[in-house]
Amino acid sequence: MNTAPPASLLLVQGDEELLAARAIAAAVAAARAEEPGADVREYEAGALAAGEVAEMLSPSLFGGRRVLVIRSGQDARKDLVTALLAYAKNPDPDVTLIVAHVGGAKGKAFADGLRTAGATVVPVAKLKGDRERIAFVRDEFRRNGGRCDEQAAAALLAAVGSDLREIAAACSQLLADTDGKISAAVVARYYKGRAEVSGFAVADAAMVGDVPGALEALRWALHVGVDPVPIADAIADGVRTVARVASAGRGNPYQMASSLGMPAWKIQKAQERSRGWTPEGLVDAMRAAADCNAAVKGGAEDRGYALEQAVFAVAAARRSGGAR
Repeated sequence: MNTAPPASLLLVQGDEELLAARAIAAAVAAARAEEPGADVREYEAGALAAGEVAEMLSPSLFGGRRVLVIRSGQDARKDLVTALLAYAKNPDPDVTLIVAHVGGAKGKAFADGLRTAGATVVPVAKLKGDRERIAFVRDEFRRNGGRCDEQAAAALLAAVGSDLREIAAACSQLLADTDGKISAAVVARYYKGRAEVSGFAVADAAMVGDVPGALEALRWALHVGVDPVPIADAIADGVRTVARVASAGRGNPYQMASSLGMPAWKIQKAQERSRGWTPEGLVDAMRAAADCNAAVKGGAEDRGYALEQAVFAVAAARRSGGAR
């Protein structure tokens, strides 16, 4: 089977470590597939001088493929940037130069120069929001021969959180332990208990005015070691989501998904949570969630107490806002 030759210049740009590591590994594997004995060397850009890479990048009398991986390209000093951009104008076909760059303003000229020189760009930015993470989960199963619907992906995220390495590991474990057909019921069976004490469980209970349920979930979550920050974030996200969906009016969740930028299942859930809320109550709840975030992330002496107060405040906002 014919395969495309490895790229001579590769720019892996973005700040998601798992995706960056995968992109680099795939490029190295492509070079080794063409030549199993390829010489692979890795360096941190900030600790590398221009002269140190000259030998690796210059034509070899003995031939053979070489792979040079330069990580944290945004930290490269001026002499190294100058040398690499000069090389990029006429790269050696027997060398694969891979530069990882987190993006952003630092070292932007280096990344832009590589792109202008014709580098193949692999974007690896952190995933934003539930839609992108759900898409990642579903693709993770699909790539490995499994199948996962949107609700199952959402349940998995609620159970394991937003760290991509943990998500990928959870997907791998589920694939290894099942027939590859992943449903919400399968996720619940494997992660029973963990999902129940997530910040989302606290937020869901608070948004429907179930103070005892919210406090029970909160205290259990803190007891088993769930960090207060994602709990505070979940409460804030729960309030914001209901506010956004409520302000958009009633409608078909699937038709509203595009305009609101969130999955249909989340819209449907928010529509259910919005019953009993008024605009004034949601304003009060958003203020309570903001105060909670400031306390939890600002080093409050008792972050658990701050979260408990947020639960009471959100429930009070729902009642005082004029429940229907």
